Amino acid sequence: MQASNQWASRPDDQRFCSLTELNDFVRSQREHSLQKVVSSRKLQAVPVEDTDNKGLMLVGPNGNPVTPSNWSFGQLAGRADCPVGYMRRLPAPIAADCINWGLRNRDIEEVGVLLRKDEGQQFADLGALTGPNYGRIWNNEISQSLVNRFGDGITGDFRVPGEFGQQVEVTKANTTLYASDRDMFVFLADETNRITVPNRRHGKSGEMARGFFVWNSEVGASTFGIATFLFDYVCMNRIVWGAQNFKEIRLRHTSGAPDRFIEQAAPALMRMANEDTFSIVESIEAAKQKRIGDQDDVNEFLAKRFSKSEVKAINLAHFKDEQRPIETLWDATTGVTAYARSINFQDERVELERKGGAIMAMAA
Repeated sequence: MQASNQWASRPDDQRFCSLTELNDFVRSQREHSLQKVVSSRKLQAVPVEDTDNKGLMLVGPNGNPVTPSNWSFGQLAGRADCPVGYMRRLPAPIAADCINWGLRNRDIEEVGVLLRKDEGQQFADLGALTGPNYGRIWNNEISQSLVNRFGDGITGDFRVPGEFGQQVEVTKANTTLYASDRDMFVFLADETNRITVPNRRHGKSGEMARGFFVWNSEVGASTFGIATFLFDYVCMNRIVWGAQNFKEIRLRHTSGAPDRFIEQAAPALMRMANEDTFSIVESIEAAKQKRIGDQDDVNEFLAKRFSKSEVKAINLAHFKDEQRPIETLWDATTGVTAYARSINFQDERVELERKGGAIMAMAA
């Protein structure tokens, strides 16, 4: 449901019809951004009229005021140990006093600020207020890597997914390419070079497509991450159906994050894109042949990775889908994925899918 949740919540100005269009947007953001580290003692909240965030601006050490975004206002309030929800309801002068008191009466610390300014603006925007060692992975570094490998994202093998496996014209209504001043999310899939999986379900072979998600936040709203998977099709609501072999890389924005993106994440994405279908079929076949053992062995194997209730649910989900008990690593992956579809909470579902992908990888 991750892609569907993005599709359902993004406003029109955060939707892009090609990777190149998205890349132009985030590159412009980068060109109009500046990051600095300053002392918390040199920041002061000032109430003003007719601005956002209850009329607050933040004045820096050079006396230049900036307007906090909705996100950075929450970060600012958090740094001052003020309850964010309550602060948003206060009159501007009282809110400013609370923030200034909080900043002055805690240990002096350095904070990282991200400033943004559009051409023609009188004042810059405060995009983020983080710790001094926040390792920012810029959105345009990610989007440029994607453009270099996949082109515009609408004409190559990996492109915005179609509807029920059929290619359609990419519009803002059905795109899976999103970016804002807070974050970005990209979903591309290769639905042309499908993989034939023998004995996939009910004794019959099936075809699966390759897909991946990439997400990031320059302002601290989320980690950077890549998820790769196989799937059946994507519906009009951008729900991914029949996902299998879900694998994920997440990088927190610590000081070494930009280097780890270059060393780990980008090569992993390139390997996935360049991996031929034969090697994927081989790995699936290996998982199908790798027997776990009898039912006691299966339960013991699952119990090392899941709770007692989850083990029972995974066994039942696999039996419901396949009409037989779990025997192989592929069966276990299928059972985990089938059970994950019944989970309402996204974090729990993703964690289960990640564990299912790890079981699949054991066959290699």
